[in-house]
Amino acid sequence: MRLLAFSGRTAKEILRDPLNLFFGLGFPLVLIGLLTAIQANIPVPMFELDNLTPGITLFGLSFMTLFAAVLISKDRESALLQRLYTTPLTASDFIFGYTLPILPIAVAQGVICYIAAALLGLKLTITVLYALLFLIPVALFYIALGLICGSVFNSKQVGGICGALLTNLSAWMSGIWFDVDLVGGVFKKIANALPFIHAVELERAVFSADYSGILPHLWWVLGYTIVAVAGAVLLFLRQMKKQ
Repeated sequence: MRLLAFSGRTAKEILRDPLNLFFGLGFPLVLIGLLTAIQANIPVPMFELDNLTPGITLFGLSFMTLFAAVLISKDRESALLQRLYTTPLTASDFIFGYTLPILPIAVAQGVICYIAAALLGLKLTITVLYALLFLIPVALFYIALGLICGSVFNSKQVGGICGALLTNLSAWMSGIWFDVDLVGGVFKKIANALPFIHAVELERAVFSADYSGILPHLWWVLGYTIVAVAGAVLLFLRQMKKQ
């Protein structure tokens, strides 16, 4: 009950900033439309809809990191959290109270991306539902990453860290825009050591019904998600003790 009450409050805070919400949901659609137009004039296998859409859907989740980081950093700077620390809410309650309202937004963003791609010519099958289901662990990773940043940085810093650095890191290291094998070397090793490219390849494998290609990438995603969620809880607990 306490968790649900705090989640409801967090949802209201998100809805109070419809501009950022609209941008987070709408920007991936702009990318799909733009890259599809490029594909129509200069055919590139990477930009074919069945290959591009799962990648753009995953890239859109990077905005969930910004949402989560801004929420928690603003609450840290206000007196709200200090008052809530006197309640029976635990660190886990706080973390999941921030996570639960953002998770449906992440899934809704995925739904919107696939609908937009279908209007542009993508053939939808039952695998779309599976792809949306596998978005959830990836979304949890991005949200937990935002909660970590929000627990460490202030509201001004998270704009640069989550809005610029992590978004670009997610874009360049995910293999959405180009094949990392073409770059090779150290860049490829770093990309394969991070979760972003595994998340994209996982989504592509699920959407294309390549079930043999799911598990190698799923373990990477789940591992990073567990570490990120645990890190968010521990950092928030440390912050509670300090305040």
